[in-house]
Amino acid sequence: MELSVQSIDINVGKHKVVLNNQDARELGVMAGDRVRLKDHGYLTAIVDTTDDMISQGTMGAYHEVMELIGGTGTIEITPATKPASVGTIKKIMNAQKISRDDIYELVSDIVKENLSDVELAAFITATHMNCLPAQETEWLTRAMIDTGEKIEFDTHPIMDKHSIGGVPGNKISLLIVPIVAAAGLLIPKTSSRAITGAGGTADLMEILAPVEFPADEIKSMTEKVGGVIVWGGATNIAPADDKLIRVEYPLSLDPSCQLLASIMAKKGAVGADCVVIDIPTGAGTKILNVEEGRAMARGLIDLGARLGMQVECAMTYGASPIGRTVGPGLEVVEALKVLETMQGPNSLIQKSVGLAGLMLEMGGAAGKGEGRNMAYEILRSGKALSKLREIIEIQGGNPDVTVSDIPIGDKTAQIVAPANGYVVEFHNKRIVEIARLAGAPNDKGAGVLIHKKKGETVKKDEPILTIHAEKEWKLTNAINSAKKDLPIIVEGMLLETVQGHSEI
Repeated sequence: MELSVQSIDINVGKHKVVLNNQDARELGVMAGDRVRLKDHGYLTAIVDTTDDMISQGTMGAYHEVMELIGGTGTIEITPATKPASVGTIKKIMNAQKISRDDIYELVSDIVKENLSDVELAAFITATHMNCLPAQETEWLTRAMIDTGEKIEFDTHPIMDKHSIGGVPGNKISLLIVPIVAAAGLLIPKTSSRAITGAGGTADLMEILAPVEFPADEIKSMTEKVGGVIVWGGATNIAPADDKLIRVEYPLSLDPSCQLLASIMAKKGAVGADCVVIDIPTGAGTKILNVEEGRAMARGLIDLGARLGMQVECAMTYGASPIGRTVGPGLEVVEALKVLETMQGPNSLIQKSVGLAGLMLEMGGAAGKGEGRNMAYEILRSGKALSKLREIIEIQGGNPDVTVSDIPIGDKTAQIVAPANGYVVEFHNKRIVEIARLAGAPNDKGAGVLIHKKKGETVKKDEPILTIHAEKEWKLTNAINSAKKDLPIIVEGMLLETVQGHSEI
C-alpha cells in the first residue's frame, strides 16, 4: 500500500507510525502490529490507529521515523511479522530455557526500539515471575554492555560504587569520589537522576557543574583529575537499561535479575575492576532485612566474578536519612560543610569514609583494615575538598564554590512536635514525598531540613522539620501533606482519633 507521509512532530522514543483505521483494516494490521517502510531500507515501525487524527490515504510518522525516512512524500508499506524476541519473552513467561543468542537479539531489539511498551512490560513481568538463572543473567548483562558505548582505560584498577537506593539524603558520592580520586585511584562515577526520590547524585552534582558528557569526555576527564561525577543518561552506556527502567517505573516492578544486570552493566561499560555496592536495609528501604541483603550481595558478587569484576557489598542502616537534609541544594550544602570544615552529621561522615575505605583497600591504595583511617585522613586534611574542586573545574563548574553560593529555597515553614518525648519512628518515604511536593528535585533549592531523628528527644512545639521551597504554592502543598500525616512519630503522641455518633 502506498500512502502519503504526514509528519507528527512528537518524540515518543519509538519507531511508530499512525494509520487511519480504514487503511489499517485494508492492510490487515491492528494497533501494536508492525509495518515495513519499503522505500527506506525496510525500516520496521509499530502501528497506532485512529479514526480522525490521520486521514485515509496518509501515514502519520512520529519524530523518530521522520528522521530516518528523511521527509514527507509518499511511501510504500507492507505488514511485518513480530520480532523473534517476542517468542523469547513467551519462553521466559513459561520458564523455558533461552539461549545466549535469544538474549542478545532481545536486548538488541530493545535498544533499536523494535519492541512496543506492551512487549517490554511483558518482558519485565515475565522476569518478575520467573527470574533468570545466573547464566542467563550474565548473558543479559553482557548484552546490555555490548549494545552500547564502552569506556576502556589504559590505567587500572578502575574503581566504582553503587547504592541500591531507597534512603533519602544519600549524598555520599560527593565525598567518596574525591576521597578515592585523591588517593590516586581512578573513579569514573556515572550517576542517575531521581526517579521517585528527592535528588539523585546527578541532580546534586549539577548544582556544582555540568553533568552531561559523552563517553570519550568522561574517559579524558577521569584520566586528567582521577574522577568525575556525571549523569549516565547523557551517554550511550548500557542504553537498554534506561529503556527498561522507563517501563518498570509505572509497573512498580524491579525484578531481581534485572536489577543485578542493570547495576553491573553500567559498571562493566565504564571498565570497572573493583566495585563497592551499598545495600541499605531496614524499614522503608528496598531491602527490608539483612537476610534479603545477603541474598542480593551473593547475586552481585557472583555476577561480578562472571564479568571479571571484584565486588564487595556493604549492608548499611537505611531506616533513617543519611545526614539531616533531603533535596538537591540542601544536600550539597551539607556535603560541602563536611568537606570544608568536617562539621556535619556523623551518619554522613562515617558512611562515606567506611565505603571509601573499602574502595581504597580493594584498589591497593591502603592495606587491609587501614582503608577507613586513610579515607578519614584524606577527608580531614582537605585533600578531598581540593580534589572535588578539580573535578568541578574540569566538568565546567566554579572550583571556588562555597556553601554560601548554593541557592536554597527562601519560602520556608516549620513542622513542630505534637508532644514531648522521643522520636520513635521515622518514615523515609513520607520525608521524600514532602520534599517532592516542595519542588525537589526539579527546584534545586527545595527540600527538607531534619531537626530531629530517631532516638532523639523533642519538646512539644519544637521544630522537627523545616520545609524549603522556591514557590509559595508548592510550599503550601508540602505543609498540608506534612500536617495531615506526620513523617515522624513522637512517643506518646495521638496517632488518630475515632469518634462515634450517638443517637438521641
